[in-house]
Amino acid sequence: MPVRVRPDASRVKVGGRYDGPHGPALVVAVTAPPVDGRATDMALRAVAKALGVRASAVTLRVGAASRDKVLTVTGPSTELAERVAELLGGRA
Repeated sequence: MPVRVRPDASRVKVGGRYDGPHGPALVVAVTAPPVDGRATDMALRAVAKALGVRASAVTLRVGAASRDKVLTVTGPSTELAERVAELLGGRA
């Protein structure tokens, strides 16, 4: 699942769409700075919470040092697909 991380945001929010290099991406705003992987770690936890899965169910596949990332999420695929579609329709 492609995501676009917005570090240094005023609050954590998951929702919205960004047309990035990996296709339509879910926007994830986090309060952490883009230093030493802090924004990435917070983004993984935020996505897990938004999708209702354990934090360990969300892993980074591509983009450790980029705002554009690709994540792998394990869980019930039908429920996850519906929740991602709902979040893509929102704004971050």
